[in-house]
Amino acid sequence: MADMRHFHVIAEMTYNLKPVDRGYTDRTLYVNVSSGKIESRPVTDEMKNTFVGGRGFGLWRLWNAVSGDTRWSDPENEIVIGAGPIGGTTNYPGAGKSLVVSLSPLTNMVIDSNVGGYFGPYLKFSGWDAVEIQGKAEQNVVVFIDGDAGRIQLLTTELDDINSHVLMESLPRVFTDSDEARDLQSISTVTAGDGAQNTRMGCLNFSFFDMKRKAFRIKQAGRGGIGTVFRDKGIAAVVVKHTGVKPTDNHPADLARIQAAGVRINKEILELDQVQCDMRRVGTAHLVEIMDEYDLLPTHNYKFGRHPESPQISSPVWRERYSQDMPDGCWLGCTMSCSHGVDGFKLRTGPYAGETVLVDGPEYETAGGSSNMGIYDPDFVLEMNFYCDTYGIDTISYTTGLAFVMECFENGILNKDRTGGLDLRFGQADAALEVLHQMACGEGFGALAGQGIRRMKERFIAEYGADPSFVGSIGMEAKGLEYSEYVTKESLAMQGGYGLALKGPQHDEAWLIFMDMVNNQIPTFEDKAEALHYFPMWRTWFGLMGLCKLPWNDIEPADNAASDAPAKVPEHVRNYCDLFAGITGREVTGDDLIVQSERVYNFQRVFNLKMGYGRREHDSIPYRSMGPVTEEEYESRAERYDGQLRDKVGVNPSGRSTAEKVKILRAFREDQYEQLIDAVYKRRGWTTDGVPTIETLSRLGIDFPDVLEVVRSYQ
Repeated sequence: MADMRHFHVIAEMTYNLKPVDRGYTDRTLYVNVSSGKIESRPVTDEMKNTFVGGRGFGLWRLWNAVSGDTRWSDPENEIVIGAGPIGGTTNYPGAGKSLVVSLSPLTNMVIDSNVGGYFGPYLKFSGWDAVEIQGKAEQNVVVFIDGDAGRIQLLTTELDDINSHVLMESLPRVFTDSDEARDLQSISTVTAGDGAQNTRMGCLNFSFFDMKRKAFRIKQAGRGGIGTVFRDKGIAAVVVKHTGVKPTDNHPADLARIQAAGVRINKEILELDQVQCDMRRVGTAHLVEIMDEYDLLPTHNYKFGRHPESPQISSPVWRERYSQDMPDGCWLGCTMSCSHGVDGFKLRTGPYAGETVLVDGPEYETAGGSSNMGIYDPDFVLEMNFYCDTYGIDTISYTTGLAFVMECFENGILNKDRTGGLDLRFGQADAALEVLHQMACGEGFGALAGQGIRRMKERFIAEYGADPSFVGSIGMEAKGLEYSEYVTKESLAMQGGYGLALKGPQHDEAWLIFMDMVNNQIPTFEDKAEALHYFPMWRTWFGLMGLCKLPWNDIEPADNAASDAPAKVPEHVRNYCDLFAGITGREVTGDDLIVQSERVYNFQRVFNLKMGYGRREHDSIPYRSMGPVTEEEYESRAERYDGQLRDKVGVNPSGRSTAEKVKILRAFREDQYEQLIDAVYKRRGWTTDGVPTIETLSRLGIDFPDVLEVVRSYQ
């Protein structure tokens, strides 16, 4: 266990503790780990009105810190972490999110990621709307934010093991000097690990103390390699201390209004969750069997959408494995309580083999990623989940990347000579774990796999003679980011949701598969474009506020289906209007919330332009996201695809070879995607090249001189 002898203070700042006012502290904390500079920076009314909080504040601080020439590993790059004005309330479920912004090692663009745990609320209640960290330390450092004493310290550390499950247990006992549960609960840590240091897909782990288990747990800011930036800066941990949380800590304008909204949603959760998504008992893992039923569960690198062995990793299995009868929440007062975990799991591989650990999860994406590799062993899912977490490796990028590797292996692009003796066919669980451990160490074939699919494709083409068209079609990445775990071949809107997402193919912008494919609610290009305007803006709003999206539509009022727009869950939109007005004192409509998001969303698109990306060419997607790449894929769903050739393309498939049919269908689907892009750009107020127009920027009030300078360079 660590003690203070392992830490040496190299810079320190004291500050005045003051209460939060209507959701804001009106200041952000700046720490430079190179120079030791620590300072408070003001949050102006203009900053609040334009960027609102959370992700918006992170983008604004990062914009002013970097130039278009800055790269992710430059000292000028920052990691900005904050909550939002609603974040930290205990009166409404899902208000414990932190939002993290940086430049991504995978995409070279802006990446944003949301994460549960106690850090964001504790940071705000300690007096800071966000913390921005810049520079690169020469040795491992810890940033300690003492919200009880009003003190910031930058410390060097001599700790050897910086993996997250080690630090989340040891650091709280250093900075509280206590083993009392109440004292341990006052600490939240942000850590990464060896894998974050040695790959481009590093995640950040945000801790919280589970009072029921009397143990620390972690949630992940997973996407885009922010954990890699963290370790490249020499940061071992960011630690915040704040003792005691009260319903009034946000000092809201109208507490009664917030409480009334909370009563409505909590009643729905307690009465309806068990017959809807069952989040309180199984969480997002309930999606495994649903995705399999609708042919949407990725199998063998997204070739197929279902598998006969998928029940082995579906929700009944996890319901039995989850070791706590009572629901788990990753923030205080969250009745959704979807944060499940498995106690007493014995590791069988890696540096901690033989140890018994708590595994937080698995979430659907982790289980779905295992399916994508053709592995249906729940023990593998848990072992992989634990090591990805503690090493600080994104489970989505890892599993999607390995699924690509496995298809390349089965097609002769890779072999044992090229993988260091590893048999990396689909379903090879032990080999997949060995690659994971190699990734953490930066050794063997894992060192290459840890660079992500985009760089593996380049290597396989240049060194192994891989067909660029084939690996380009099956390498499931866009903008450099690996796909999350949904098969999108039959949902053009979801293809757009992935391809047009600002940071790369992540479902947290728009999850439209059921609206599009199952329910046929958005049949025209214009309908799809409207959905690809509204839902990304609506989901962006949660990231501005410090909110989780799950209480919005993973629980619905009993009469929601009879509403004018069931997919939008109108009653919950009204709740969020009440929440924002109740916290800030500013009255808003649902349309106002969309405009708040439009400002930040369009600003982020311009930010991508500033970094040299963000145009139409960067919104392209691999063909497997659209349709069958191989004859095997076509023939596995031949009746479906033949019918589409007849009914949609106007081509009679009779007498044609499978190769001909694959080619004809591909041309049709690629054209459909281009037409979708045209419709979406028009709806968003962008040019045909994907650049926000000056009129759009002016309408939104973000036509700042430096923003216009970037946009005009693309006109």
